[in-house]
Amino acid sequence: MEILKGGVTAPKGFLAAGIHCGLKKKKDKKDLALIYSETMCDAVAVYTQNKVKGAPLIVTKNHLVDKKAQAIIVNSGNANTCTGDDGIYKANRMAELVGEKLNITKENVVVASTGVIGVPLNIQLIEAGMEELAGSIRRSGNIDAREAIMTTDTMKKELAVSIMIDDKKVTIGAMAKGSGMIHPNMATMLGFITTDINIDGELLQEALANVTNKSFNRISVDGDTSTNDMVAILANGKAGNDRITGKTEYYYKFLHALKYVCIELSKLIARDGEGATKLIECYVKGALDENHAVALAKSVITSSLVKTAMFGADANWGRILCALGYSGEELNTDTVDVAFDSIKGFVEVCKDGMAMPFSEEKAKEVLGESEVSILIDLKMGEEEGMAWGCDLSYEYVRINGDYRT
Repeated sequence: MEILKGGVTAPKGFLAAGIHCGLKKKKDKKDLALIYSETMCDAVAVYTQNKVKGAPLIVTKNHLVDKKAQAIIVNSGNANTCTGDDGIYKANRMAELVGEKLNITKENVVVASTGVIGVPLNIQLIEAGMEELAGSIRRSGNIDAREAIMTTDTMKKELAVSIMIDDKKVTIGAMAKGSGMIHPNMATMLGFITTDINIDGELLQEALANVTNKSFNRISVDGDTSTNDMVAILANGKAGNDRITGKTEYYYKFLHALKYVCIELSKLIARDGEGATKLIECYVKGALDENHAVALAKSVITSSLVKTAMFGADANWGRILCALGYSGEELNTDTVDVAFDSIKGFVEVCKDGMAMPFSEEKAKEVLGESEVSILIDLKMGEEEGMAWGCDLSYEYVRINGDYRT
């Protein structure tokens, strides 16, 4: 597998653009993005399980019934959620505008929005910006597009890789946004993946669901599941490989690369949590099965007390056992080991559910790094799993205290 530049435009036949249309007050902040494939794609998506869903998700789900799409339009600055029939009309209108400019049907357009909930979307601004947006699509447009989907993000999140399928080079490109309101139950925030592989739509859906559960579904920033979470993937077949219609070695090779891309994007989202100063990885081994391990790991990284201890570089391992205990999962507290790890070293703090001697100074040094691992051994079985999160700082409250105003 080769790491590439180019994000969503790295695969053959994909173009992108991003502009400022006025949804965000600051003119130097882009707020409208477009991804376009030169040919029709097999296309699928996964969506939030929050019962309150944004209008764009409802429209996109209808458009992807046939698992086909050719473009994605995304706005930031407004979620177009809890806006009733007006929201549905405007999400449909966004698809229509793309169709009119790119000469494709509106049903072949994926629509996504992110931003403030409950405020009517100013569709006139999007209408006025469509000429510029459609006229700006190009191979280097990934740079503007990745910026246009950001809200409170502090870093751009994109990645591209290539693999060989038989004698054909297959490329996967992706971009994502997410910094707050992250506690997914299917995907997280917004993620858009492009690929030039030729693959059956049903297999593509299965692949996306598989990797989502091993990546985006394993991160948390603040315990809030968004109303607009979506991860969509478009595959246009321009790599020229024989169409993948079964679970062959090539399917699993693609699945492995797709999982890598999604995990790396997930870690970037967790690292960029609102107000965060560090990425936290919780690795659980000795579990009964993978689901058991992941559930326990997620309970740890979502604990506010664990997150604040990580912010303060405090080796308060009792909070970790507490989080394991209320997870609802089977647990033998008499066999649990806990340790911390970073580039500054490794320190064991708990053995068989009880304290063990350790240097507080060494622990603080280990936990003071920007990436910290919490290592847990349950000694109950042979399986393992992990989840990713971030610390909880004073800055998170400042950012969210006046987010709307």
